[in-house]
Amino acid sequence: MRIIVAGGDGFCGWPTALYLSKQGHDVTIVDNLARRKIDNELHSNSVTPIASLEDRVAKWKEKTGKTIKTFIGDLNHYDFLCEVFRQVEPEAFVHFAEQRSAPYSMIDREHAVYTQSNNVIGNLNVLYAIKELAPECHLIKLGTMGEYGTPNIDIEEGYLEVEHKGRKDVVPYPKQPGSFYHLSKVHDSHNIMFACKVWGIRATDLNQGVVYGLHTEETEMDEQLVNRVDYDGVYGTALNRFITQAAIGHDLTVYGSGGQTRAFLNIEDTVRCVEIAAENPADRGEFRVFNQFTEWFSVQELAEKVQKVAAEENFNVELSHLDNPRVEAEDHYYHAVNTKLRDLGLEPHLLTDEVLRDILRTVVAHKDRIIKDNVLPSISWK
Repeated sequence: MRIIVAGGDGFCGWPTALYLSKQGHDVTIVDNLARRKIDNELHSNSVTPIASLEDRVAKWKEKTGKTIKTFIGDLNHYDFLCEVFRQVEPEAFVHFAEQRSAPYSMIDREHAVYTQSNNVIGNLNVLYAIKELAPECHLIKLGTMGEYGTPNIDIEEGYLEVEHKGRKDVVPYPKQPGSFYHLSKVHDSHNIMFACKVWGIRATDLNQGVVYGLHTEETEMDEQLVNRVDYDGVYGTALNRFITQAAIGHDLTVYGSGGQTRAFLNIEDTVRCVEIAAENPADRGEFRVFNQFTEWFSVQELAEKVQKVAAEENFNVELSHLDNPRVEAEDHYYHAVNTKLRDLGLEPHLLTDEVLRDILRTVVAHKDRIIKDNVLPSISWK
């Protein structure tokens, strides 16, 4: 299958591109290298050294004999995107190419505007390119479980059956996003659903939980293929920050009460979920939603898991609680449905001590790259 992976230089996109290439698909990466530029803007970095995209794909070809084509450019530039479509003639378009940090979107007006214009307009351009140049192409779009927020009812997969004044209907599940980033994903979902309805596009929205883990079989083949480890207060997940804090002997800093609960999945499951969606495409005109996660944890539970594994590795750290820089419910109900991907064959990799130990040891091996001033939060929602 001819597959474009947009954002293929990023944390989710890179291992996905390698995995799909290994499975025999003809993979093309499209990326504007914005994530690397944002590292420079934030004076931050990945704990693991990341080779250039050119060197990465060259090493992949050296190791496997498989070629991954690359186009460096922006989805917001429609002429560029159309030329990519003409050359590749994609059968599937995997869309990771969006600004993915909630804190980054909340820095100030400029960063909120950038996040929404980059994400929403880029996605809209992809929809038009499919309509005009590849109408059979299946859009596989990375959404987020954060679109739903934390409602006091079960979270269904995309849709909710409601009864109101004696009448029933199936409607898109109500969205309660928690940042300008998450709002951009809601706008994407609405635009995709509309495009499917009026143009007959086929699309799958993968509402992904927080991704953890580092290695896949493919990224472990050579140090130049390694994936990112983001740890700072802007792009680092809570789990990565806790692991990094343990490695440098810092208290594990839990925001607020620590009761905030979110859905999670392993990076190995991310790549598999994309493969499942590609091999089982939506029908023409169908806007399909999969909740892409395998388990859920509170922030406090994550900190305790990291503390336990760190102690076993002779890093004895304490837990401490910071004032929460976010505006969010800290103690709430959380129960979400995730059956569709499992029904199609997903066999989950769960968060084990071994997974945490692997990340911790990798971080320790590169701890001289950690910029300690970047670990604590610096951005407030208020």
